[in-house]
Amino acid sequence: MCEEQTVSLVDVVQEDDELQEEASAVLAGSDSERCSYPQGYVKRQALYACNTCTPKGGQAAGVCLACSYKCHEGHDLFELYTKRNFRCDCGNGKFADVPCKLFHAKDDVNGLNKYSHNFFGEYCTCRRPYPDPEDQVDDEMIQCVLCEDWLHGRHLGCDVPDCVELREMICESCMNTNAFLWSYAARLAVPGAAVESDAAKETGADAVRADEEDDATEPSRKRVRVEEGEPSCGLKALQSAGAERVGSGAVFWRSGWRSRLCRCDACQASLSAAGLSFLLDESDTVLAYEKKGESEEGGAPGHDPLMSALDNLNRVQQLEIIHGYNDMKSELKDFLQGFVAEGKVVTSDDIRQFFERQHSRKRRQADGRFHCA
Repeated sequence: MCEEQTVSLVDVVQEDDELQEEASAVLAGSDSERCSYPQGYVKRQALYACNTCTPKGGQAAGVCLACSYKCHEGHDLFELYTKRNFRCDCGNGKFADVPCKLFHAKDDVNGLNKYSHNFFGEYCTCRRPYPDPEDQVDDEMIQCVLCEDWLHGRHLGCDVPDCVELREMICESCMNTNAFLWSYAARLAVPGAAVESDAAKETGADAVRADEEDDATEPSRKRVRVEEGEPSCGLKALQSAGAERVGSGAVFWRSGWRSRLCRCDACQASLSAAGLSFLLDESDTVLAYEKKGESEEGGAPGHDPLMSALDNLNRVQQLEIIHGYNDMKSELKDFLQGFVAEGKVVTSDDIRQFFERQHSRKRRQADGRFHCA
């Protein structure tokens, strides 16, 4: 018996469920029907760049989820995942004679938007496309919290920790631009991700133990401790204690690190001047956005009766369903490749029509209208 037949159908369904949940988490937090422009600079949303309307050499621009469907169908789009504090550019002065079909009264330029080489389909310090047809290395891409660029794991200059999807990362360039973050890194970074001095390691280990004790007693409170005689600024206290992570490379941060940043007036003013006030907002994170998307899609999945039914099938029945599932999956892949070849965006109507044709074909086969030769 071939190895492929030993795969459990439960595993197959669970894998597809995970992919669907990931897509829902990203897209459900954004409106697929209405342009986001009237909302102003949206805190976080799914974004796309249109290589057809704003090619490299022109002005960078980004469009919201709804405009990617309604105004740029069939265009060559770059998926940007999510960006913070962005206002939809679709149809403004950067798009020449291509108006927005969903909202017409737009300013020529959204002056507070931030752009990068991502808007021209280039990512990482290597400025390569994603997916990259010339890259044979199996490597994940991770988004920087500050610049929001996507970087290959092998180009971060540090080890990528386990459970990376739960860790926020700041790239080396952003760390050096905002050097005060190295002081926080000694206490709040994931241990062992980069080269550290002995003093920083000791400080970090003490911090981990202290934070574990705090989490055991008060897991949800933001703790600010100011002992008598200590500076009121938590950052200055770290710096005066010599707590600075010595090393290079990107920094991965431990869960809850934002709540432990100093919130004194001076630090808040410094963060504001640097355009980093969002670091004090724990709802700014991509993880919070994804949870919001999952919630708007109906919340966490409960008990699935289909999974229970699969567990009760015998091995022969499971294999028959696996073969049927694999056939359908292959046909769906061929169907979607047509959209890729034409540079078109797949809509929910396209997917529904695909499954309607599948259902109709299966019904005709069951009626005996088709016969094998």
